[in-house]
Amino acid sequence: MRKVFFILITLLGSLKCFAQYPVHDKQKENQIRSMEQGHWDFSPDWWYYLFHKKYSGASQRWEWHGFKSGWRVHFDESRSNVKTIGSRREKQIATQLLKEKIVEKEREKIDELNKEEIARAADRNADLVYGKYQALFTDMQSSITEGLTYCMIKSKGKMAGSIKELTDCNEVITSNINYLRKTGVGYELENVKREKGYAKAKKDMEQLVKKVISLARVARAFY
Repeated sequence: MRKVFFILITLLGSLKCFAQYPVHDKQKENQIRSMEQGHWDFSPDWWYYLFHKKYSGASQRWEWHGFKSGWRVHFDESRSNVKTIGSRREKQIATQLLKEKIVEKEREKIDELNKEEIARAADRNADLVYGKYQALFTDMQSSITEGLTYCMIKSKGKMAGSIKELTDCNEVITSNINYLRKTGVGYELENVKREKGYAKAKKDMEQLVKKVISLARVARAFY
């Protein structure tokens, strides 16, 4: 029984030896605080003065403290060749955030341009205007055809030259209308431009109708 008890005591002692305990390292704490943005201080001071003077900005200064007077090591960040990185990191983060905002604004502009281009492409691939003029064009074409036919019959072909001239003008107008009506690849035309084209065709066709009417009056009067 005593032997078992002795073994248990030995095992417990071994476990205690292997247990881990938090250790507070003052030297590392000072170094980390100094490198970030805390108080600029290092320890052990004389070690940093002798071996890391440029890094720590260490210098020695005589201080009077009675019997404890002597040289003391002081650390000055302005003398260091590295200084704190916390402020630099903050500036870098601020710069990075600014860049990200700029990139985001540019991306939004590009997205907006893409949306506008998609809308324009859809607009170019559909004729939304011709329906407004279709009935009017049909009526005027009927008037032109009937008028020129009347002139040809009434004059027995003697007005063929004048009829051909007006027919050629009408073919130009209708060809322009047919071109405006085309859609798809190679015929991408915005409806605003189609509107202007149809309006001009309407005006030209109205002028042609007047000329046909005038020619028909001549045919009726002289033939």
